[in-house]
Amino acid sequence: MVEEAVKSYRVAYERDESGWWVATVRGVRGCHTQGRTVDEARRRIREALELFVDDARKAPIVDDVKLPSAATRAIRAYATLRKKADEDDRRAARAARRAVRVLRTGTLKMSARDAARLLGLSHQRVHQLTQEEGNR
Repeated sequence: MVEEAVKSYRVAYERDESGWWVATVRGVRGCHTQGRTVDEARRRIREALELFVDDARKAPIVDDVKLPSAATRAIRAYATLRKKADEDDRRAARAARRAVRVLRTGTLKMSARDAARLLGLSHQRVHQLTQEEGNR
């Protein structure tokens, strides 16, 4: 059985002068709708697309929300910082596992409560980290 490839549709969302979001399907002439929110316009555009093409119910829709340049820059800055924070979180988690291993094993053999106090963690989190190290 050969599956047919389902075409994806690119939808532009732009705010009009009255504050509504206008959604327009690129490449499908006359296919547009509006909504008070982007989500409402997104729901409605699929309904509108069903009037124009057969595969609209299954077709992936690629959103292209048009924003002022200041908003686009703010989103990009946030995404960059969020990615860095996620990387920092992963490094901190690895460092916490190493610290717990050093404190709780070897010659120190500290209790979970003592290790937690030194690391600024809960003793429950130290137990979790100890178990994670044991499962490696």
